[in-house]
Amino acid sequence: MILQIENLQKSFPHPGTAEPVQVLHDLNFQVQESDTVAIVGQSGSGKSTLLSLMAGLDTPSSGTLRLRGSDLATMSEEALTRFRAENIGIIFQQFHLMQHLTALENVALPLEMAGLPDAETRARKALSEVGLSHREDHFPHQMSGGECQRVAIARAIVIRPALLLADEPTGNLDHATGEQVANLLFDLVQRTGMTLVLVTHNNQLAERCERALTLSQGVLE
Repeated sequence: MILQIENLQKSFPHPGTAEPVQVLHDLNFQVQESDTVAIVGQSGSGKSTLLSLMAGLDTPSSGTLRLRGSDLATMSEEALTRFRAENIGIIFQQFHLMQHLTALENVALPLEMAGLPDAETRARKALSEVGLSHREDHFPHQMSGGECQRVAIARAIVIRPALLLADEPTGNLDHATGEQVANLLFDLVQRTGMTLVLVTHNNQLAERCERALTLSQGVLE
């Protein structure tokens, strides 16, 4: 088992009131190694909050989230940063590329930040895997949305993460480009054996995963 979530809850302070807003309610589920799992639900259902918790970008209000047996909430900031850099890849809907860096530099960045060797060589290989070797010297503003998302996928997989998290990875793309990016993503996951947790409101995308969990108003149905 790669991911184990038990009694997970998340609330946020509500301005002007003493009562916090409960976003996630007592979630329990497990993800096995090499699984592909979709978390589906409408906007505001808590999907992105759950993804942030799984990524170690936020901490739960209560309950536990263990990745490879490690409870992310108990780690120091330094240990968590290192653990995340070595184990978790994240693909965002908005790409989140560094605009002043080339495609190659964007992909190499997580390797360099983690102090891992051969960053440029490994980044070139990742760009090749997403079919963008010819774009390595281009900046984000010189590429299409589909190309930017492929760079973002290359950046996420370059560390060969144990867990790949994707937040609406085709949500910012037109239908045809979204299909191409989805095909690329699932092909890479299948070939590398990475575990994928995909957050989406797109049922067609969710159906490509081995199983889907529905999140409604912070509760798994």
